[in-house]
Amino acid sequence: MDSRPTTLPSTATSQASRQGEDACTICLERISERAVATPCNHLTFDFLCLVSWLQENSTCPLCKAEVREVQYDWRSPEDFKTYHVPTKKEESVRPSNAFRPHQPYRRRVQPRRPITCPIGPPADDILERRRRVYREVLYSLHIGGNRINQYTNFTQIDFLTSDELQNKAKMFLRRELKVFDFLDNNPRASSRDFLIVYIVFVLKSHELRGADGRAEDLVSEFLGRDNAKLLLHEMESWLRSPYINLADWDTEVQYPPPVVHGPDRRNKRRVG
Repeated sequence: MDSRPTTLPSTATSQASRQGEDACTICLERISERAVATPCNHLTFDFLCLVSWLQENSTCPLCKAEVREVQYDWRSPEDFKTYHVPTKKEESVRPSNAFRPHQPYRRRVQPRRPITCPIGPPADDILERRRRVYREVLYSLHIGGNRINQYTNFTQIDFLTSDELQNKAKMFLRRELKVFDFLDNNPRASSRDFLIVYIVFVLKSHELRGADGRAEDLVSEFLGRDNAKLLLHEMESWLRSPYINLADWDTEVQYPPPVVHGPDRRNKRRVG
């Protein structure tokens, strides 16, 4: 429990149990995860819609009162989660990190041959290896699915109805989000725990890499476009795999060799 709303806890939980009957005030579609804006306590919002709205507007869509928190994931009047809406002063704080959001787009070149997962630092420093994936914009190579390797494609409906896929996604995000040090000083993200819940909700509502790019749009609001695109690509590789342990996936995942330009190519290829 994070905090308690000033009013309406019983109303929120009772309406959460029948949220499928209500339409979100913002998108006018069925509410899949109810969100309560506080302190005004308006509750006819879908979680994703309200949080996305608050990235651009700090006021309630209905009454225009300033929204300080969003309460969601209701289980009982005293068991819910809270997203703290950052103030304008907090928004002005800029994070410093080697690969912060909105970095310039870097074009990937098709590799001549793949290399397997030892792509850099010692095998026991998994987090540093994951940082290098994002620093050098290395997209894991696609593995086609068949009965032998058991890689399996999935849809948004599959994800929505599969506890196994959702748990795998949470496992992946708990580790992967540690890569982004700028989140430590980013009030928009509130916490990594919030982002885990947020991204899982995104995948429940949208195709991971749908043609409309909606999932990428929503995740990029917190991670930046390039980081969001790569994270969703890596997550898809993990979720399609038959592995239930990230260490097993780490051993099998393959990446293209880093592309190095300029006269120092030979020396740079030795690095890492």
